[in-house]
Amino acid sequence: MALPDNSSGVPEDLSFPEIIELNVGGQVYITRYSTLTSVPDSLLWEMFSQKSPKGLARDTKGRFFVDRDGFLFRYILDYMRDQQLVLPDHFPERGRLQREAEYFNLPELVKLLAPKISKQNSLGDEGCQSDPEESSPSADTARNLGAAAAACSSLVSGGDGKRSGFITIGYRGSYTLGRDSQTDAKFRRVARIMVCGKTSLAKEVFGETLNESRDPDRPPERYTSRYYLKFTFLEQAFDKLADAGFHMVACNSTGTCAFAHDQTDDKIWTSYTEYVFYRE
Repeated sequence: MALPDNSSGVPEDLSFPEIIELNVGGQVYITRYSTLTSVPDSLLWEMFSQKSPKGLARDTKGRFFVDRDGFLFRYILDYMRDQQLVLPDHFPERGRLQREAEYFNLPELVKLLAPKISKQNSLGDEGCQSDPEESSPSADTARNLGAAAAACSSLVSGGDGKRSGFITIGYRGSYTLGRDSQTDAKFRRVARIMVCGKTSLAKEVFGETLNESRDPDRPPERYTSRYYLKFTFLEQAFDKLADAGFHMVACNSTGTCAFAHDQTDDKIWTSYTEYVFYRE
């Protein structure tokens, strides 16, 4: 009598177990059958509400295999446990997570992610441009375009003209340490103050005092570490950041002895210092 073909070596169960092991993109998850079927009409509900697991893909160890992002699936699974969305602060992958929610057919999760996604997407070029065919709009059209641009800007900035984000200020300085540890009065010689962060935030805070020659034509929502200021007074940079609503959250500094003077005991030290500012 011919035996059924089972080349994988994995026994074919007639029903799903209560505890199910999943391999999602190489990441292993263990959950309950009731969790995977908790959202009706979702992709996982369709997969595991069948009468038999026969036909579902498995890996070499018999775990059910899903070819999706294994790291983001943790948030999909968390949502299916209690239908709530909890993400870490400053979560950078909302767009990718929304795509995963769409793939797993979780419309309520898509809605929870959609507001911030649409806000981020509005920062790009789409949705804030005028019709390219209207090369010479009338006065009414120009006013309408201006109102649309203002509305788009309000959406981008959250309505008060200010967005949250980080700006890092860095500088290299030098000082002379002489005999008896007496430091030169001109101990802080700042050659250039560097600015790191999102281009739009840097331009908002520093305006015309921001030198963009080292990184020209950088899109507003891209990040840069090559901008620097046209002045060399740290206090002036701090004043501008404070006026824009930023406050310092971290700083660090390093110092090294560059060289010693041949005829004196004076030593020239160089230092690099960074200040990190954040606005809620």
